[in-house]
Amino acid sequence: MPCRRANFTSRMRPLCFAPARDDLSPVPTEPSLHMPLDARLVQAVTEATEARRDAIIALHRQFVQTPSVTGNEGPMSQRVEEAFRRFALQTESWVATAEEMRNHLEHVGEQARYDGRLNVVGRRFGAGGGRSILLNAHIDTVPEGDPSLWSHPPYAADLVDGRVYGRGSCDMKGGLTTYLAALGALDACKVRLRGDVTIAATVGEEDGGLGALATVLRGYRADAALVTEPTQLALVTACEGSLVFRITITGRSAHAATRDEGVSALEKFIPIMQDLQAFGRERNATLSHPLYDVFANKVPVNIGVVRAGNWASTVPESLEAEVRVGFLPGEELERFKRVVRDRILGVAATDPWLRDHPPEITFFGGQFIAAETPVDAPICDAIRVAHRAVTGKAPKVEAATYGADMRHFIGFGGMPCVMYGAGDIRLAHGPDEYLEVEELMTAARVVALALAEWCGVA
Repeated sequence: MPCRRANFTSRMRPLCFAPARDDLSPVPTEPSLHMPLDARLVQAVTEATEARRDAIIALHRQFVQTPSVTGNEGPMSQRVEEAFRRFALQTESWVATAEEMRNHLEHVGEQARYDGRLNVVGRRFGAGGGRSILLNAHIDTVPEGDPSLWSHPPYAADLVDGRVYGRGSCDMKGGLTTYLAALGALDACKVRLRGDVTIAATVGEEDGGLGALATVLRGYRADAALVTEPTQLALVTACEGSLVFRITITGRSAHAATRDEGVSALEKFIPIMQDLQAFGRERNATLSHPLYDVFANKVPVNIGVVRAGNWASTVPESLEAEVRVGFLPGEELERFKRVVRDRILGVAATDPWLRDHPPEITFFGGQFIAAETPVDAPICDAIRVAHRAVTGKAPKVEAATYGADMRHFIGFGGMPCVMYGAGDIRLAHGPDEYLEVEELMTAARVVALALAEWCGVA
């Protein structure tokens, strides 16, 4: 049943001073300037989402039941277009091309294919005079893996004990459902926003963020952006950067019986491997960031692949190792590449063979820049106010140790961007991935109220 409209008008905020804090922490847990949301609006949105609980769950299950592994997002794109039109959004869809991404492959990685991978944008224009917002959710997922490891079929979207199971349920089709549930609640309450709302459902996040960057390059901008990655309803204002690179070492083959005539590429790699591990320990001991210092390993170094040799009785003449190194907001991508390269070549220079046959270092795939929005930015205030109105307490303020599409909206779009959403990132990419329905409902209410707070109500 539709809600009766109340006079939910935006309010002018008086200038005030934040109360003094005892702990001198650089991370505020409350906005410095805010007023509570209108209690009538909070109640109306709460009732509207509850009245549509079954429809919200059904929509989410439809999304999960539509496979959309990275590179094969087409059917999901079509389902999103249909949903956007049902919500009366002005819809545009397009495929990013190799030509337009040619100068940006460093940031999104080489793509196996572009055709059939539709990004879908839905827009609702406001009454005017309010701030605009861009809402992003990626529609691609990682593969389901071995189905026998799942208790529930990966694409059945089984609803069991208040959880919707399936690949992408948590990461991050729940985020897309959140946006539509939020708009539906505002519609039911006959609330019209002043600012424009844009929802971008994008492809290719799992391997570099092709769709998000393409959306920015296409000209979509707003006064702020929100990404509903699964944060367990924490306000995430920073995401870590990462480099992926390949080290190629050349040795000299020989029969194992005369191994001293050869040069083992594997043995030459060992000091480099040990130094990379030491590099990680040094960085964790010396780098500091107020949002990342809670992590024991805030800038992980991971040697994920090592390939060497092809026969037990032959000295390995070549080795390839693939490494992923994390870096913090404030560390610039190109400079950090030079630091990594110089570190490896510095170790090689201490070995006579490697000094004459230096390792080849190749950066490949999508290189994720680090990104951050100040914790006291106005968009953070809007999320805080809405979260408190729904839950009765302030959200946790956290940082992500993974890369996410928010970096494109900040780094290329010049927009403040944060992440906030239902779901636990620890469930992503594994068997029996699921999303708690109650958390989805809470996220929908918070986003609806955050839109009212940010965009203003006409």
